[in-house]
Amino acid sequence: MKTALVTGAAGFLGSHLCDRLIAEGFRVIGMDNLLTGSLENIEHLFPLERFSFYRHDVSTFVHVPGDLDYILHFASPASPIDYLEMPIQTLKVGALGTHNLLGLAKAKNARILVASTSEVYGDPLVHPQPENYWGNVNPIGPRGVYDEAKRFMEAITMAYHNYHGVDTRIVRIFNTYGPRMRVNDGRALPAFFSQALRGEGITVFGDGSQTRSFCYVDDEIDGLFRLLMSDYHLPVNIGNPAEVTIREIAEEVLQLVGNPNAYITYKPLPEDDPKVRQPDISLARELLGWEPKVKRSEGLKYTLEYFRKAVRVDEMTD
Repeated sequence: MKTALVTGAAGFLGSHLCDRLIAEGFRVIGMDNLLTGSLENIEHLFPLERFSFYRHDVSTFVHVPGDLDYILHFASPASPIDYLEMPIQTLKVGALGTHNLLGLAKAKNARILVASTSEVYGDPLVHPQPENYWGNVNPIGPRGVYDEAKRFMEAITMAYHNYHGVDTRIVRIFNTYGPRMRVNDGRALPAFFSQALRGEGITVFGDGSQTRSFCYVDDEIDGLFRLLMSDYHLPVNIGNPAEVTIREIAEEVLQLVGNPNAYITYKPLPEDDPKVRQPDISLARELLGWEPKVKRSEGLKYTLEYFRKAVRVDEMTD
């Protein structure tokens, strides 16, 4: 039985990864310091013999006893609200955390997949964004702590691959959505669903003409697993190339939720907010035989079901 360590296991993507690995027959060790993650996302796994959990900050030394075959490094604040409030922790988990886990991979002779992001492309001057585009990033802007943490993550991962021969994988994750996102996450879709369900103003920044490409979580996890199992060590985009403006997605959520009290409100565009975002997934199609299958109309319905319950729980605990 293969053993996989998942950091950020109590987070949105980390918890879904744990589910997939368990379903594939792995023994899974979850690790999270619960800074932004929630044990509710993985509590259904606690009764399983093949799952164990350690509360630990990977920015400090990481020790895992016994054999380890795979490491999936998904620990990091991932929403603008989080990394603007926790800039130092964001930089540390991207730099020190990645260093610690690459060292663990080297010691255990384990394959490691690190979770990079489309944010390495910054506010892109090339559209859509292929993996060979180097990006347009402001290193000292408010988003720089996240962008540069992930760019350093990629650099040190390649250094360990080239210098130490560590078996590495790098994924660049584009906007992903679905169940287990936090109600007050701060990213577009959680905010839109929460605000619409509460009958509040849906906050659109700027005029809403900026674009994003939203991938449903089941598709994203399938792409991540295929990359983990592949033989390719350079970065790969995993995301849905169906591009939509923020204003359009806000209108879709409004119509889907159907709350007559909800409306769209506009606020100034944050500094360095990307104007466009769309993955070129030619490489993922060729290498992994992967492309997203869940249509946005379907994914939004699944996500609404989750947020109806999550918003009620959040209101009861306020």
